[in-house]
Amino acid sequence: MLDRSSIMGRMNKLNTEARAAILSSLVEGNSIASTCRMFSVNKVTVLRLLADAGTLAANWHELVVWDLQTKRVQVDEIWSFVNAKQKNVNPKNWGKGHGDTWTWVAMDADSKLVINWLVGGRDASYGNAFVADTAGRLANRVQLTSDGWQVYRKAIQEAFGTNIDYAMLVKQYANERTGAVRYSPAECIGATPSIIVGSPDEKHINTSFVERQNLTMRMGMRRFTRLTNGFSKRAENHKHAISLHYFNYNFIRRHQTIKTTPAVMAGVADRVWTMLDFVRLLEREEKLLGGRLTDYKASKP
Repeated sequence: MLDRSSIMGRMNKLNTEARAAILSSLVEGNSIASTCRMFSVNKVTVLRLLADAGTLAANWHELVVWDLQTKRVQVDEIWSFVNAKQKNVNPKNWGKGHGDTWTWVAMDADSKLVINWLVGGRDASYGNAFVADTAGRLANRVQLTSDGWQVYRKAIQEAFGTNIDYAMLVKQYANERTGAVRYSPAECIGATPSIIVGSPDEKHINTSFVERQNLTMRMGMRRFTRLTNGFSKRAENHKHAISLHYFNYNFIRRHQTIKTTPAVMAGVADRVWTMLDFVRLLEREEKLLGGRLTDYKASKP
């Protein structure tokens, strides 16, 4: 069992096992503050570790997740916010990444691999960049399904041309909830498939897998949990946490439906990783660089 003496190594540096335990805590839904209490470590220490781990996770994804032999792709966006909801952002903080923040996600419906993600706004500039990146990672023609967000239509046609079977699934929702149930999601009362390009198989026109992944995000990252004070205070920390989450999701966490990790299922990894494996990779990178991966100045979570 970890105690403070085993957590702290020479020169007040976290040892390998402690770093792995702290990162595991973060990807299992614990906040920065609760993780600090659990392991008796300083908040700045945890945030610096998160910055380095998030940077490595994003770099590793960029290195290996290419040329995917994917058949079906689902895309979606999940809402969150940094520092304050958009309507409450202090004018002096405009341009600092505060306010409503969207994570665009593309998933292989068969292997459950998260192909790529992009954190930012929900407008066409982000949509175009996200879809173009998705297209560049695929090795063959795919069937792709999105929700009815109109940004997708032009972005997908520009990135793929006619080399895709693309459909939108346009959902209809009941009237906005009020009173005691106003925080519950709006009730979906129907969904209409709309074929946009090619000949998608109608029985596979759905976004259920990527939407289930959105729930995994909300459960696995305190920053995404609604009605708490665990939301991100800085955009950089938000992005690092998402990158770490997706590394854990793709390479470390075994999924019940496929009995292994999405990375193994998709052929971009030859084994199931552990968080210790990831931290050892981080330490090898630190040794090569002669120091930390980032010069992150930690302050707020």
